[in-house]
Order: sequence, then C-alpha cells, then structure tokens
Amino acid sequence: MLDKIGIAKRIAQEVQDGMYINLGIGIPTLVANYIPKSLNVVLQSENGLLGIGPFPTEGHVDPDLINAGKQTITMMPGSSLFSSAESFGMIRGGHVDLTILGAMEVSEAGDIANWKVPGKMVKGMGGAMDLVASAKHIIVAMQHCSKDGASKLLKKCTLPITGLKCVKKIVTDLAVLDVVPGVGFKLLERAPGISVDEIKKATEGKLIVEGEIPEIKF
Repeated sequence: MLDKIGIAKRIAQEVQDGMYINLGIGIPTLVANYIPKSLNVVLQSENGLLGIGPFPTEGHVDPDLINAGKQTITMMPGSSLFSSAESFGMIRGGHVDLTILGAMEVSEAGDIANWKVPGKMVKGMGGAMDLVASAKHIIVAMQHCSKDGASKLLKKCTLPITGLKCVKKIVTDLAVLDVVPGVGFKLLERAPGISVDEIKKATEGKLIVEGEIPEIKF
C-alpha cells in the first residue's frame, strides 16, 4: 500500500519534459518534491505563480510566497508573479498541459467530485471547475476507499460533480488505473503488497484486468 508520498512519487513518473503543470491542494502539492531534476517543467498556481519549486527547507521559508492552498513554496529561476485573473486566463486558454488534483469520488466515466461534502461548510469550488474543463490531461491522486471502507471509485459519483468525463488517470494507495471512456477503470499497476483481488473488492465501478498486473516501481 502507498502512503501520500508514495502516491506523489508515482505521479511524478507521469511528468514529461516541457510540461506546464497545475498542482491541486493536498497530495498533488507533494509531487513538486519528486519531479526529476533532469526535466524542465513549469509549475503553475491559480493564485498567480508560474515557476514554483519544491517546498522550502527550514530556515528558507518566505511567508509571502504561497500556493493556492496557502502553503509556503519556493520559486525557480525565471519565475513570475501575476494576478489571479491572468492565471485563470492561462488555465481557460488551454495552456496547462497537466493538472493533478485530489478527489473524493471518481466515476468509471471519468467524472470527478472533489469540492463539496454534504453537511460541511465550504467557501466554494475554487479553481477546480476551470482546471478540469481546460487542462489537456488530468491525473487524480486519492485514497481508494473512504475511512469506513467504502469505495471512492464508483459507477456514478454521489457527491456534487466538479467536472464530467475529464479524468484520464488515477493513482491511489492501492493502484494505478486509466479511465477508459465508456468501459471503466483499467488496472495498470498495483501497490506493493496489494493483490488484484483486493483492488477488485475496493472498486465499485467496473474494473478491467488484462494479463499480469505488475507492482508499482520507483
């Protein structure tokens, strides 16, 4: 089973040279720490930052530099600061190659619910709706099941929807899966120590298993 760092490390393997990437709140922000230094990528934040670096080490924290999740960050050489209006212009204009988001639910059709839980007060959807509508590729980082053991990879989402048919790949604590439109979740890799049967039991939506499923490698 993968912990949060393991999920972030595996998603970092999906990053390609030259990409412009937006990292969502939670596990996705950890991905910045594990992108290979050999790759030239640019991390973007909707509050107005282009060129985000890894989290600062102790003693190098600048409280004026934060991402959209209000976490302190570093800036890479050549980084720029601008208004959130310009940042959303980049997003809505389709200039973000990859968006990595957390989620509470994903359906087998690729729908994502990641902004509201009934009964809990939230300030709003934030930039998630713009990101899922505009990004060229969306990867979700999430736990496979809720705390009570219920699957979060569903036939249909039960929570308010953020975006429809937009998720391409999911990395959970149990597995790596592609979303195949009109078919279901295709199992690509399994977490160390996790069996295919365990993943089947934890997945409510249709799970496609073809051949031997390898373990995730780092």
